Amino acid sequence: MNRQKLRSRARASSNSSFTARRWEKKSKKKIYLTLTVIAILLYSFFTWFLPTLIGSLSFVNQFKPAPTPVPQVADSVTLAPPVLNIPFEATGSSTIKVKGYASPNTSVKIYLDDDLKSTVKTSGDGSFTSDDITLSLGSNNIYGKTVDESNHESLPSTTLRISYINEKPDLSVDSPADNQVINGGDKKVTVSGKVNPKENMSLTINGQVIILKDDGSFSQSIDINEGDNNIVIKAIDQVGNSAQVTRKVTYNP
Repeated sequence: MNRQKLRSRARASSNSSFTARRWEKKSKKKIYLTLTVIAILLYSFFTWFLPTLIGSLSFVNQFKPAPTPVPQVADSVTLAPPVLNIPFEATGSSTIKVKGYASPNTSVKIYLDDDLKSTVKTSGDGSFTSDDITLSLGSNNIYGKTVDESNHESLPSTTLRISYINEKPDLSVDSPADNQVINGGDKKVTVSGKVNPKENMSLTINGQVIILKDDGSFSQSIDINEGDNNIVIKAIDQVGNSAQVTRKVTYNP
């Protein structure tokens, strides 16, 4: 009885070992097959699929529009703004020329109230003079920018504010009356009147500077000659606008 049990166990053990060996062989075959498939796929990817993909992208890219170049902004440290030289703050002229200095052999753009009015090249020493710039009545804001050969622009220069004033002074003369005749006396006549008070207003009588009062009035005794005398009263404001009145006085001894 014991011998039969032993034989049965031996047969079962032999069958189990055979099955395990068969399963191991099958597993190895599956692993080899899987590795072979992976190797084939990798080879196909690098030798055919990837080059084809890159080629198709290049073909598509050739139909894309070229990127729009972005204008370069000047470096304000390396390209200095111009220095404008306008030696007055007000003018009676409707046009002015702007002078100044910038980097040699560059260009200078002159702006009036943010509108480009003139572009001028600098000389070898950096000096420049703009074309005539037409001013507007009242306040005008003028500044400039330096531009190099690569079209780089500097930061704006200091803004200069220029006033354009074309109103003549309001001059009135109370005495003497025109064509007044003076008989006898000490050959003198009093010239009096008034001009609208403005900053830096000046008044002359026959070229002689007369001091104005705070309200713009004046009164001055002047010498006259025998016979006819032309008395010229002239008022000039700070920007050169002028008004003139002439009085004829005849002196008879």
